Amino acid sequence: MLNLVLFGPPGAGKGTQSQKLIEQFGLIHLSTGDLLRGEISQGTELGIEAKKLMDEGMLVPDSVVIGMISNKLDANKDAKGFIFDGFPRTVAQAQALDELLESKNSAISGMIALEVTDGELEQRLLKRGETSGRPDDANPEVIRKRIKEYNDKTAPVAGFYKNQNKFTSINGIGSIDEIFDSINTVIASY
Repeated sequence: MLNLVLFGPPGAGKGTQSQKLIEQFGLIHLSTGDLLRGEISQGTELGIEAKKLMDEGMLVPDSVVIGMISNKLDANKDAKGFIFDGFPRTVAQAQALDELLESKNSAISGMIALEVTDGELEQRLLKRGETSGRPDDANPEVIRKRIKEYNDKTAPVAGFYKNQNKFTSINGIGSIDEIFDSINTVIASY
């Protein structure tokens, strides 16, 4: 089973590359945002708990998110693998994900980080903001804050996977196909 953590700051190209990986390898995309919305719309116990917290302006605890991921893994036992997108964002989440996968006789194959300069990220997000309608992609100040938040809080997760020899960094600047070729080279090494 191929289980990838596709990693990088907002605007690094994770969504674009995830789509290509899904098509190439038949992986299932696990986006925590999509999982939350799905559980809430289905009215599951975890969804009800998450909605209550979100309505109060609170973050959904890791245990709830891990529960949702567990449900998705169980619902797709015959999957060729998964792409984890937007999770893990902290070392504690990475540890919890490892424990969950181990309980299901699986593991993360590797983390592939798309490295892109802050200036390039800002330009990409502003361009995306022109067409996406997402307000967080249209404001340079908000974009800089999102990139700083990533650098401060999420980037340490890379160290967790480096310690397991599961981390590879690739250049996230270039054509979509060039970047995808680099990702494929890394996957071939698994």
